[in-house]
Amino acid sequence: MKLSTNINQLWHKRKTNSDENWCTYLFFAVLRIVLVFIGSGYVHPDEFFQTIEVMNGDHFRLEHVRTWEFNNTMPVRSITLPFLLLRVPWSFLEFAALYMREFLNIEILCSYTYLVFPRLIYCIISFANDWALYRVCSLYSLRYEIRLLALSSSWVMLVFGTRTFSNSIEMALCSLLLYFVAECMIATNTIVYKKEFLEEKYDKATSIGERVKIWKLKNALPTHNFNKIFAMSTLCVVGIFNRPTFLLFGAPMVFYWLLRGMGTKSVTFTDFHLRMLLFCLSAVPSILVFVLCDSLYYKYLTSGEIMTKAVGIDNFVFTPWNFIKYNLDSKNTAEHGLHPKYIHLLVNVPLLYGVLGAIALVSFGQLMIRFFRAEYQGLPRAQSIVGLMSASIFVPLFFLSLINHQEARFLLPLTYPIILLHGPKLLTGFCAQYPFRMEHAWLKVLYEKILCTKASAIYVLKIWYFANIALTVFYGFVHQAGVIPMTQHFEQMVKLKAADQNIHLITSHTYMFPLSFVNIPSTQVVHLNTRTGQRYRKRKDFYLYEYGGLDMSQLIARIRLITSHCELKKETKNVKYRLFLAIPSSLTDDLNLALVQNNATYLHYELRRVFYPHLSTEALPQFLGRHPGIVDPPHWSEDDFQGTCLLEQTPELSFSYVSKQFSSFVHQFGLALYEFELKRNVPKSKRTLTNSKCYT
Repeated sequence: MKLSTNINQLWHKRKTNSDENWCTYLFFAVLRIVLVFIGSGYVHPDEFFQTIEVMNGDHFRLEHVRTWEFNNTMPVRSITLPFLLLRVPWSFLEFAALYMREFLNIEILCSYTYLVFPRLIYCIISFANDWALYRVCSLYSLRYEIRLLALSSSWVMLVFGTRTFSNSIEMALCSLLLYFVAECMIATNTIVYKKEFLEEKYDKATSIGERVKIWKLKNALPTHNFNKIFAMSTLCVVGIFNRPTFLLFGAPMVFYWLLRGMGTKSVTFTDFHLRMLLFCLSAVPSILVFVLCDSLYYKYLTSGEIMTKAVGIDNFVFTPWNFIKYNLDSKNTAEHGLHPKYIHLLVNVPLLYGVLGAIALVSFGQLMIRFFRAEYQGLPRAQSIVGLMSASIFVPLFFLSLINHQEARFLLPLTYPIILLHGPKLLTGFCAQYPFRMEHAWLKVLYEKILCTKASAIYVLKIWYFANIALTVFYGFVHQAGVIPMTQHFEQMVKLKAADQNIHLITSHTYMFPLSFVNIPSTQVVHLNTRTGQRYRKRKDFYLYEYGGLDMSQLIARIRLITSHCELKKETKNVKYRLFLAIPSSLTDDLNLALVQNNATYLHYELRRVFYPHLSTEALPQFLGRHPGIVDPPHWSEDDFQGTCLLEQTPELSFSYVSKQFSSFVHQFGLALYEFELKRNVPKSKRTLTNSKCYT
């Protein structure tokens, strides 16, 4: 009776915890969708310039920045998948926008839509990771609530899952491929076991009737050798054309699919080689589709050449090979940044997966120690789900670590296997019955006193939540977050400007500016006026100058050069202009000092707007530094027209001063937009730098 009561209490407690985890998962799943519409953070330029920028420019015929990856001479990016994911849905939305404009007088094709609609598509695709995780947990009778909770609460899903990275698509494709392989593995194991069991029964059967019955049961077993072969091969082709690094992630998964059932009487090396051959043949149709679409897009192949049958091998382009060839040259990858070989292992894995990443690395280290000590009984079975997931983590991690350019987003496909293997440790920590732990004296104390206690499990979950919330806020709302609102600001400015006016925008110490979000018709193509039927080419009236982390003195020199050029056009062709500079507000004092030092007193500039929040790691706010231009009033000398200032005394420490310093620090988390113009009719002896600030 007492045992029955304990069992009921245990079952009720587990059910309560499961319901709680499930509700928390649903909360984070909804939050992922909400972040699509409110997240203004800018993670990396590839978020836009490998997908949205080119697709927006092509489909809506907008001014856009076309990066080197889409160069017709040697394209390294396939256009087929972005076309299917973005341009096809855009066509339906454009059709709906036509009716809304005509009947409701509402314009939905704007900068905000160009940003949000593609993110919503990628967010929907990200739920393929959740579905694949749930299906594998169900197949292998694993606890899916805590794993889904770990997946949905990860900042990887909340940020990267809602952004238009090719890495996000790669993550979803790897998760689906893992699901197919895991399903085929359990199907093969079940069928092979039943087949060998029936064969053994058949050999032992004494009567003909019994043998006939067993023979019928054996023939009724479903086939398993080529399960999901076409779906998996197509998935691999899509993954490789999306990002050729999929070869590294998909190789161990496909190998496990080929290895299914090996070592039994029913499956031999003949089956292995036959599976490999048919897998490659099944990939041919999808390869042809991708090559044909890319060749047509990049003008290697034209409809005229197809009609005249003048088609040769030079009429086709294979973008994955161009990608691989480009990245095999270390000089090319060095242009994007050089990193030590250990960055992925020691920095990027813990950054992406926090405590679970650290646990995964420690667990794998323990497995390697057992392997080299020949303690094979303590290792997971080669053809088990644990073996599959471990290989899917550390085989690609090893090869990616050999490349000298390493970014955290390159490891996104590791999310699924890490969560599946180690997600429950958020509740349990390293449980006392952990099968692969080492039995050394000092490690035993570490397990029993720290890792395997109930308190440690609570802290693991708290650390997980805190780290992921902090990273979601940083990358989702703060990091380079002023750039996108600024594009929307210039969209409105371009609409309201005079027809004979040009706008010049200079940016420095910020990420690349997604030009298509300004919603300007392209000057490179011929447009059609649907009302008059006339064709026309738009005059260029928006100019973008991006100078990265250019030194302030050099930046002032560029401003002077652009201003003089604009003034020349104004006097000769009567073209009016407005010149803007966008820099992080943490560089305001540096800008003031550079203007003074360069004697640019003939330039008048005003702060038009600050876009909050915005943090550029290239221009971090100065917490301990004094900001006299904001905190203290400037004290000018008699030679104020030369831009010099008297030395100030260090102020006394007071609450008022500390609060002003804190206010100064907070205001540095912004993207400042200044407008420059030339001063006119000002005597040389009285020229002063408007808005200049004292700098000690």
